[in-house]
Amino acid sequence: MSAAELDAVEPTLIGSVGTPSRAWVSPWGDVVRAGDSATLQWFVAAEDRWHVPASEAAVRQRRIDGTPVVETRVRVPEGDAIQRVWSVPDAGGLTVIEVENASALPFAVAFAGTRVLTERPPADVPIRGIDLPEGAIVLPVAHRASVRVAIPHDPDRFSTWALPTLAPAMAVVRGWETVVHRASRLVLPDAALGDAVTAARSDLLLAGPVEVSDDPVGFLLDVAELGRLGDDADAWMPEIVEPIASIARSDDAEVDLALRACERLAIAAGDDRAAADIGAIRGRRVRDRRSGPVSGAATTSSFSDLQRGESVGRFVAEVERRIADEGRLLPLGIPRRWLGSNFEVHGVPAGPRSTVGFAVRWHGERPAVLWEQHGDTQRLTAPAVDPDWSSDATSGEALWAAPPQPKRIGVSIDLGDR
Repeated sequence: MSAAELDAVEPTLIGSVGTPSRAWVSPWGDVVRAGDSATLQWFVAAEDRWHVPASEAAVRQRRIDGTPVVETRVRVPEGDAIQRVWSVPDAGGLTVIEVENASALPFAVAFAGTRVLTERPPADVPIRGIDLPEGAIVLPVAHRASVRVAIPHDPDRFSTWALPTLAPAMAVVRGWETVVHRASRLVLPDAALGDAVTAARSDLLLAGPVEVSDDPVGFLLDVAELGRLGDDADAWMPEIVEPIASIARSDDAEVDLALRACERLAIAAGDDRAAADIGAIRGRRVRDRRSGPVSGAATTSSFSDLQRGESVGRFVAEVERRIADEGRLLPLGIPRRWLGSNFEVHGVPAGPRSTVGFAVRWHGERPAVLWEQHGDTQRLTAPAVDPDWSSDATSGEALWAAPPQPKRIGVSIDLGDR
């Protein structure tokens, strides 16, 4: 499959922060190095037949914990062939492909389409039962064993095609989690939502912000999120001047969200003058009645209506503001599906110079909240959960009122005389 064909099937972008090396992984595990027309394909020779992932029905794929470490499973007799693809910065950037035999029987895996580094020499055996491209290699994989190859992004660094020792997949997963949690950490009853935030932030770090001319608000939210993730905030300051000026008089409620984020970016950059200027724009919007509570179109505490668009910053900001909007915790209430489930969040913005973290633990039908603020202290409230509660304390705990329980609909059936 060509790089152009990959674009039509929503591949997953992988790479390493700090290096230009990027690659795309198709929904069935083929890999294309960014800027290259060659595609690395993989095939599995199991006991029954050759399995071609690109045409198999029983292929399942996921990002491990939302990170750019992609796992693809192909059903084979008595188990799965599990492929994992990730990137490391070693030697100018390497895209690593590992295949694990999670079945009760040995099989062989073939790679074709581009030359790869290997842990051990390929098997010198004739390939039968399938027509593979010229240059394909075959590696035997014993029961419960694995093999690993890699695509070098700077082949000139290698005098031989022997694969060096590299970080394993789960170490790379943990590394990505450390990076994305610099902004905030969300431990939610809906694990898929947390993974979606991790995936969004990872993609932003690898692909950069949206085009400013197409979406100035999205660009500002993306840039501000990059600053939270450890990017050089000072380097982005010249880039936000014109887009802020272009949206300052807009009636769009998202403008206030973008201005808040940019004020935090300016503070992180140590640019107090720019932070004051952005704060003044926010103040004028309030006086001109162009601003108000950042509630957007959300009318429910559920997160099910969230859609990730091109702007990652917009998506993350929308998730976080349903968790904490300035000093209002859970401003739309506790999602119905979260009732009775413990959860916690850390480092969510609560003001230009403050963040809040809180945990909810259940005592019967009542949620207990434990909170901690960092930076400027905000007055915390939770009007959609317990209108009578508020606190100016930096940290503490309280027992909120029991939320309304979902109404049960009874059904009456007349069975007649028996």
